[in-house]
Amino acid sequence: MRRVWITGAGVVSPIGNGFEAFADGCLAGRSGVGPITLFDAATFRHRIAGEVRGLDAAPLVERYPRLGRLRDRKVLLGLAAAEQAIGHAGLAPRDLAGDRSAVVLGAGLDVVLLEDIRGRTDDVEASVSGKLRELLGDDGGWERLVPTDTASRLVAARHGLRGPCVTNVSACAAGGQALGHAFRLVREGVADVALAGGADSMVHPMGIGGFGLLGALSPRNDPPDEAIRPFDARRDGTVLGEGAAVLVLEDAEHARARGARPLAEFLGCASTLDAHAVTDPEPSGAGAVLAMRRALRDAGLDGQAIDYVSAHGTGTPKNDAVETAAIREALGSRAARIPVSSLKSMTGHLVAASGAVEALSCVVALVRRAVPPTINLTRPDPACDLDYVPGRARPWDGTIALSNSFGFGGQNAVVVIGRSTG
Repeated sequence: MRRVWITGAGVVSPIGNGFEAFADGCLAGRSGVGPITLFDAATFRHRIAGEVRGLDAAPLVERYPRLGRLRDRKVLLGLAAAEQAIGHAGLAPRDLAGDRSAVVLGAGLDVVLLEDIRGRTDDVEASVSGKLRELLGDDGGWERLVPTDTASRLVAARHGLRGPCVTNVSACAAGGQALGHAFRLVREGVADVALAGGADSMVHPMGIGGFGLLGALSPRNDPPDEAIRPFDARRDGTVLGEGAAVLVLEDAEHARARGARPLAEFLGCASTLDAHAVTDPEPSGAGAVLAMRRALRDAGLDGQAIDYVSAHGTGTPKNDAVETAAIREALGSRAARIPVSSLKSMTGHLVAASGAVEALSCVVALVRRAVPPTINLTRPDPACDLDYVPGRARPWDGTIALSNSFGFGGQNAVVVIGRSTG
């Protein structure tokens, strides 16, 4: 099987846009959570989120003209990250076009805007059919009913990618599973190069309101940058965020032939399902343990090889304790001696984008030789007793990183990334 290099990356996130700015944000321990500005949240119980700021959409609208009418923000974020990744990897049109290239993106659910469904409750069938005619007439559906695979299809069409075009919708595990799918396509020789990652924005009334009803969000609005507290004894819920990351996964020989150098090497992946509940992790962490062990086996490694874990780390009472126990079981005696941190403490929970963005934080650790911190961890929880790198980034010279993504529905995705030997 072929070696798979990561030769480029694009990212838009609450802590920085573009690889270098994102890396700076990761290691600065600076929160990107603040008051919601994307809609009027004054009447909502939860009024904070991790928003992407400073993104210039004009160049994207020039490349993808219909974006000017689009209201599904995650598509904009995904396209921005994809275009960055292509440039960062130095991919020329001839390197992408053809049936040896693939695109695999994790995406969130379709956006439903309250104003589009209001006022049609008397006759359900008439309401649905009438609303569909209204939305789809004269191509009006473009900005309202946006298919979930829109970003992946647009990227493929613009750059002539005629290999597999896949969209993964598995909540918080979607970005990690998309990376794993693309990795296997390249490793097994189906594709020479793949654009892979995830994009999401749940910062809209249905997203904030829905997660709030599930009891998943922290009620702390002030100060917003201290609301999400992974592994802390006072943690009381997560904070939603938005963003996108796209990695260029490339066959090592293909990359060498065009003179490219790797950022890191993709070594292995695995996915499992808890088969337990929609919202809660399986209490023993068995599904998470299985995913970590299978990812290590896929990479030809064991738990003693891992030097850093980018945790799922949502800041919810159940997740953090279960993940801690799962890491201990999967990595054995090594677990107590390695740094573990949660990027969500800075970005909030990016849902379908989180696995890709957090995998990219592992690349940052390998390139910058430092691991990101877990901020807001000031009162350790006895049930969460690993080394969570509290407060500040830490110099690090490890070679193998593991990234966990454990999502709604019991979806588990784990990827293993290593320092490239070139």
